[in-house]
Amino acid sequence: MNAQRGIEILVGAFVLAGIIALLMLTLKWSNFGSTSVHGYTVTAEFDNVGGLSDRSPVKLAGMTIGRVERIQIDPKSFEAVVTMVIADQYNNLPKDSFASIYTAGLLGAQYVEISPGGDTQVLKNGDKITMTQSAVILEKVISKFLFNKAAEK
Repeated sequence: MNAQRGIEILVGAFVLAGIIALLMLTLKWSNFGSTSVHGYTVTAEFDNVGGLSDRSPVKLAGMTIGRVERIQIDPKSFEAVVTMVIADQYNNLPKDSFASIYTAGLLGAQYVEISPGGDTQVLKNGDKITMTQSAVILEKVISKFLFNKAAEK
């Protein structure tokens, strides 16, 4: 009976460790546990942000360099204005950099990817990235493909 009790405790500890690992993975994936980024603020306007949300990562060459602070609608152009905070150590990004919204993997978490330009002037606090590429919406791509296939017949 004593060996049975030891096995039950071991299995319970294993299940508890699995639950804790799953919780930590969920918090990391959702950026819930991430700390705020201290840096300078830049904005970019997009036609469509897809599933981009506050605290989504801002990346450069695959490395996280900042976070999305907020997303608002411009009342004049009706485009989404994405405000991003870029870490101070990346204060040398060219002013003509390009901002695109991409999807990470199959799970669909979206992020902003910054592609540096070639300008000698750099982005400063409050600047706007003017060259942008909106999120690709899978439903639109599929419907366009199906419409084109139907038109061929």
